[in-house]
Amino acid sequence: MSGTPDRAPLLIACALGIEHLALRSGGRGGAGGPVTVFRTGMGPRAAERSVTRLLGDPVLREAAVLATGFCAGLAPGMHPGDLVVAEETRDPRGTTRCVGSGLLVKELSRSVPGRTVHTGPLTGSDHVVRGHERSDLRATGAIAVDMESAATLHSAVRAGPRPVAAVRVVVDAPEHELVRIGTVRGGISAFRVLRAVLPAFYEWHRSLPLPRR
Repeated sequence: MSGTPDRAPLLIACALGIEHLALRSGGRGGAGGPVTVFRTGMGPRAAERSVTRLLGDPVLREAAVLATGFCAGLAPGMHPGDLVVAEETRDPRGTTRCVGSGLLVKELSRSVPGRTVHTGPLTGSDHVVRGHERSDLRATGAIAVDMESAATLHSAVRAGPRPVAAVRVVVDAPEHELVRIGTVRGGISAFRVLRAVLPAFYEWHRSLPLPRR
């Protein structure tokens, strides 16, 4: 952890080892307060357990939470390496509104110039989405899907009021379905983008109001 004691901590949650590697190898300077990058494990149940446990620590009780990693794009025209900034996350338990989405879009455009940034609802699933499931989810208005973001943010706000956000990197899309991350050009592109996004996350964290004492 690094930063000033007056700023509430920032928890950056991801699920996969390759996502954690990308984030840990990204730039570490410029954080506006204590930052922890942690791996929840795959799936909504693992995310819920991990986030609930961490926020039970008195030091992290007021932490802002940002879910990140890879996702599947749902909208036509999306490409691997595009970014998704959630305006809200959805799963069967309900909807969680995100904070500061506009600022994240602005800062991501600076951190990863040339990459398309999409905004809209990010939906949750308990399995990898393929084929017709994509079009079914797209019909709900969602622009992307992953297995952990909705559970992460739902668990975070259930543990207490706090700012939450979700930023995902598209690793596959309707016209670009991938089978194995990291062995295909699209997966490598997504890895490089994820490695470059930390400065935007730090700016988002710095923009948050200081916690009341």
